[in-house]
Amino acid sequence: MSDERNHTPIEEEEPSLSELLQIRRDKLTQLQNEGNDPFAITKYEVTADSKQIKDNFEKTEGTRVALAGRLMSKRGMGKAIFCDLQDKTGRIQMYVRLDKIGEERFESFRKWDIGDIVGVKGEIFQTKKGEISVKVDEITLLSKSLLPLPEKFHGLTDVETRYRQRYVDLIVNPEVRRTFEVRTKFISHLRRFLDDRGYMEVETPVLNTISGGASARPFITHHNTLGLDMYLRIATELHLKRLIVGGLERVYEIGRIFRNEGMDTKHNPEFTTVELYEAFADFNDMMDLFEELLSSAAQNILGTYSVAWQGETVDLTPGWPRLTMAEAVQEHLGIDFMSIDNDAEAVQAAKDKGIDMDGVEATWGHALFECFDQRVEEKLIQPTFITMHPVDVSPLAKRSTQEPRLTERFELFICQNEIGNAFSELNDPIDQKERFVRQVELRDRGDDEAGMMDEDYITALEYGMPPTGGLGIGIDRVVMMLTNSNTIRDVILFPTMKPLD
Repeated sequence: MSDERNHTPIEEEEPSLSELLQIRRDKLTQLQNEGNDPFAITKYEVTADSKQIKDNFEKTEGTRVALAGRLMSKRGMGKAIFCDLQDKTGRIQMYVRLDKIGEERFESFRKWDIGDIVGVKGEIFQTKKGEISVKVDEITLLSKSLLPLPEKFHGLTDVETRYRQRYVDLIVNPEVRRTFEVRTKFISHLRRFLDDRGYMEVETPVLNTISGGASARPFITHHNTLGLDMYLRIATELHLKRLIVGGLERVYEIGRIFRNEGMDTKHNPEFTTVELYEAFADFNDMMDLFEELLSSAAQNILGTYSVAWQGETVDLTPGWPRLTMAEAVQEHLGIDFMSIDNDAEAVQAAKDKGIDMDGVEATWGHALFECFDQRVEEKLIQPTFITMHPVDVSPLAKRSTQEPRLTERFELFICQNEIGNAFSELNDPIDQKERFVRQVELRDRGDDEAGMMDEDYITALEYGMPPTGGLGIGIDRVVMMLTNSNTIRDVILFPTMKPLD
């Protein structure tokens, strides 16, 4: 009777991570000792990429190309090896034969590792299975990967590691690259859209002596030469409106904003916005522009007005609803704020609907806003403009001529997310100074998110600012929508992270 144990394959134990690291370093040392140091190579001429080869195969079959990228797989152990090369546009199969590149180079290539950066030259062809490939006749090791890619250890799936090591995330998760390609395309579309409408792109200071333009807690730094504390900007608004005063009638800035606030799926301490201002326009013009911008971006980048986001199907077809904040609250909570004429009754009406007013200033405007913020915003899935915000929460917006408790302001909401904020800009320097004084009073009471008095901005307004429409858009949130991302960290290449212990 035969011994069945003789037919049982012996399982070889895979080397540990530390052993793999040492093996790769030993390979590098051997290459260097042989005079083949890959890190000494400074340039490699590339004539094609994987996408160009695949897209134009019928025209280029049989031609010789040079391309470079990262080895992502190797198959075969005889005199021929198939491998996948990944470049900036995707992956393509390489066919490497001993008789094509020579025995010495072939034996060297067999020792190269997944993750190594290589340059290859060869002829475009199609395998019997129909896969477009490159038949390699020359191959060069351009950079040695000393760390194994995470597939060896079951992939890179831990979100914390993905954000901390975005470079690895981009290598092994192709959908991540697409997210940031969409981000770049949106910003390019945004610039073209505004440039075509006569807007001028400008740059304003990131460091400021006054924190203004929004209600937010700033980051504070210190200027050694001047011996004074400065603030990283929380908005670009006040500088851009100074330019409107100066006669630059249409301006915009795409830039980083810094707010010393909490981090969640919608917020990162540094984020990107575009703010734009147009003289002789109002918030209605900004609504028209915003709607056209986003709908055209979806059509041009994604090829459709229908966007999947947060488990919902969002319809970006132009013609979005426009509701006043009071109308939205009345529709969803049944409170008719426009019929209430005193603060106490408004606050009580809000409390009767279970609205938390603790720590909130007991005014009509704050009661209306809290009703919307706590109970109505969560119901807005399809694109909806919410207009006519209370003066109490809109220190830079122009009052409505029909209802002085309200301002000509709107916010756009999609899937419960605020995507943008816009005003008919306040250009009355006397009214503006009074609102600044109010903000300073709140700051003196301990509200470190309240704005500061900006005397120079008041001076600018005193020279005369034309009627102006202004709009601020959160670029990160737009990209979240266009890429069906559930957290802002997925659309920022290097999001803020808590340091590892």
